[in-house]
Amino acid sequence: MKQIAIIGAGTMGRGIAYTCAAAGLSVTVQDIHSHTLETCKEYIDSQFQIAVQKEFLTAEQANAYGQKIKYTTHLQEAAEQADLVIEAVLEVMELKVGIFKQLDKYAPKHAILATNTSTMSPTEIGAQTNRPPQCIALHFFNPVPKMKLIEVICGLETSEETVAKSFQFGETIEKECVRINEFPGFAVSRMNCLIGNEAMKMVMEGVGSIGDIDKAMKLGLNHPMGPLELADLVGLDTRLRNMEYLYKTLGETYRPCPILTKYVKAGRLGRKTGRGFYEYSKQS
Repeated sequence: MKQIAIIGAGTMGRGIAYTCAAAGLSVTVQDIHSHTLETCKEYIDSQFQIAVQKEFLTAEQANAYGQKIKYTTHLQEAAEQADLVIEAVLEVMELKVGIFKQLDKYAPKHAILATNTSTMSPTEIGAQTNRPPQCIALHFFNPVPKMKLIEVICGLETSEETVAKSFQFGETIEKECVRINEFPGFAVSRMNCLIGNEAMKMVMEGVGSIGDIDKAMKLGLNHPMGPLELADLVGLDTRLRNMEYLYKTLGETYRPCPILTKYVKAGRLGRKTGRGFYEYSKQS
């Protein structure tokens, strides 16, 4: 797979796009908002500069790889030459299904259609196309350039050829892949959402301060980030959507903590708004 299309230029989409480009693949990034594409390009350019400064890439390599990235607001333009399309939009099933229906029409017959969903069913999404065997979930983790894992989630009709090609793609971009059979929340999100929700309950109950709960998890369980720090990084609105989906599909254990719902209603969404469980300066 040489030509990759990324649908959605937000935090995950731009991270996936940079990672693919830095591996020498041709990438087209699509988003309906031109300003989001501009922000995506600024991010990718800055990542190449950092890679050169740290001597991961030469200036010549960075320039060559950067020239292989295209940006567009048109879905058909992004998809029509792709070998692999990765959808990275909001965790809203209706939105993902609508995009996959269009991708099925525009992408070449051989193309694999992947969703970067962290919780939702690739079976349900792929069933809306005429190519369920070529539909799969490739769950990347934030920040994509640094996180080594891709969860490869097989839908009911996903073919072994699609799985094999997905693992090959992971190897190309220097990621480790694990194969997960579809179930709500998969493996990582199912566990991570529970840990984060319990941490939020402890804040609400006054068990400890936000900082001390995160510190306890980092030093006591050797987690690189505390669960509340991580929720802020992911985005509390995104975490709430994930929790609501898991609550709907897996039951009471995943009922969203009330403080999470309250923060989202208040617009405290984490790093992207400057305030979540923590407060952030513009520079950070």
